[in-house]
Amino acid sequence: MRNLSVYQRFATIIAALTIVLFAVCFYILRKLAFPRIGEALDRRQKAIEDSIDNAEKTRKEADELLAEYRERLTAARQQADDIVARARKTGEAHENEVLAEAKAKREEMMEQTRRDIEAETRRAIQQIRSEVADLTVLATEKVTRKSLDSADQKRLVEEALAELDFAALASEERH
Repeated sequence: MRNLSVYQRFATIIAALTIVLFAVCFYILRKLAFPRIGEALDRRQKAIEDSIDNAEKTRKEADELLAEYRERLTAARQQADDIVARARKTGEAHENEVLAEAKAKREEMMEQTRRDIEAETRRAIQQIRSEVADLTVLATEKVTRKSLDSADQKRLVEEALAELDFAALASEERH
């Protein structure tokens, strides 16, 4: 080492001091800074893990809410379908009821019309009988040129009426 130049010695000292200073700095960092850095990294890791856990928890809750929403939506659709089906049945029942009432009213009106026609037919037949009787009396008086007493008149009217087929007349009126 004696033959070493000053610069070489100086460089060796500096290298030795650098190693010593590095070792001291490393020791100080290891005792003071590294634990704090490790704690910071641990806290950061824990915060990231907590965030991931919270994200998973939130996702799970969102999935549960989505499932619940879908169930409610399905139930709401089912209720809507039930309401529509009930409304349809009610409408059909009301329609059937209205049709039945209309049919009954039509039948009632038809029956009333039949009764009116029959009454009018009877009245017309009675009127025709009366007119036939009067015409028979007049015709008989003209033919015999005499007045008939009431017994002869009655007998002639009954004979004339018997010759007429009023039942056929009544059935023709109905058709």
